[in-house]
Amino acid sequence: MRVGARNRITGKVTDIKKGNLMCLVKLEVPAHSRMASVMTIESLDELGIKKGDDVEVIVKAVNVLLIKH
Repeated sequence: MRVGARNRITGKVTDIKKGNLMCLVKLEVPAHSRMASVMTIESLDELGIKKGDDVEVIVKAVNVLLIKH
C-alpha cells in the first residue's frame, strides 16, 4: 500500500474493541507510549489485524492508519 504520510511508527496491537460497525484498535509504540485508531470492522477484517500483531502506525493530519507487518 503506497501512502504519502511520512510520520511512521512501529507499534504492537494491545487490544481491539469491536462495535457494530466500527472498532477501536489500541497500540503500544516505542517509549512505552500508547496510541489508538478507529476503523470499520470491514477494514479490520481486510487487514487481518489481531491482538499481538506488529503494525506500522502512519499518522497524517487527524487520521491514524495501520499497516500489518
